[in-house]
Amino acid sequence: MKIFNCDHCNNPVYFENHQCVQCGYLLGYIPAWRRMVALNPSLNSWYLQGPDQLMITYTFCANHRSNVCNWLVTGNEFEKFCMACELNRTIPSLDSEENFEKWMKLEVAKHRLIFQLERLGLPMESKMNNKGTGLCFDFISNEYAENEPKVMTGHANGVITILLSEADSVHLEQMKIHLSEPYRTLIGHFRHEVGHYYWDRLIGPDSDALAGYRGLFGDERSDYPTSLKTYYTEGAKVNWQNNYISEYATSHPWEDWAETWAHYLHILDTLETAFHFGLSTNPHPGNNEILQSSIGFDPYEEIDFQRIMDSCIPIFFAINSINRSMGIPDIYPFVTNQPVIEKLKFIHRICISRLN
Repeated sequence: MKIFNCDHCNNPVYFENHQCVQCGYLLGYIPAWRRMVALNPSLNSWYLQGPDQLMITYTFCANHRSNVCNWLVTGNEFEKFCMACELNRTIPSLDSEENFEKWMKLEVAKHRLIFQLERLGLPMESKMNNKGTGLCFDFISNEYAENEPKVMTGHANGVITILLSEADSVHLEQMKIHLSEPYRTLIGHFRHEVGHYYWDRLIGPDSDALAGYRGLFGDERSDYPTSLKTYYTEGAKVNWQNNYISEYATSHPWEDWAETWAHYLHILDTLETAFHFGLSTNPHPGNNEILQSSIGFDPYEEIDFQRIMDSCIPIFFAINSINRSMGIPDIYPFVTNQPVIEKLKFIHRICISRLN
């Protein structure tokens, strides 16, 4: 994620901020500009000059009234949804304060996901506009899920379902332990499930991409339900760390893809943040070249994924070390052996080809 500033007083702000705490101006994000703009709080719509010098009228996304979105849309339609919120097919009943708080957490993760997917130039048409290959999100309340036991977090034909329980910190910690998933977070869920969607869009229909995929991840035509059942009864493959990013990735080639895809997005987002903050590592004593790194490039513009890996590992090691000093778990609890790096390189080639 890049660094944002209030362009009225230049105060640094977070991506999710709705108002500048220093000057009081409202803040709105414009996806087409990838920029946060300061807005006069006495107005309901704003006439802004874009990068191409054209003047355009903007209003807040309709979900701004619920305090879950700070993105702007063009025109004077006050009930219009932004490119992130228009992907919502189902949201929970907001009569419940608990539901509302969890929905807010889901929206934070989803908006960060959409920012990154747009940054990669990936297709994101709403399923409500394109039933065939569109994408949408169903955010399902715990009450509904209890009455419909077949409903669970997952992906099917462009529909990503996320249970509100995933936004419960206690539930997340319990599932981390139960499923041996050291990195189980909301953004992790979104990135994993959207990986399944992009397998359908980028890999399945492309014979060359499919051949490359099968050479690295395996044959997805192996029985999926049986593979998952075997995984949950027998556990991960022996020495899984040698070839997979996680235990769950061993369950089936589709899950290996989704886990690796999510990890790819983790790396790009983290390295982009490090780049914009000008982070570098030069440890003392200074003879440890393995831990030296200077993030002098935007990972979204870098073709060579090995350079990305070589640059991010020292940063992750440094942050892990800081976390351990505070008694906090590692931010990066993964081991990336060469077979995993080759899978990440494949995903990078698929994505970067869309930007070049």
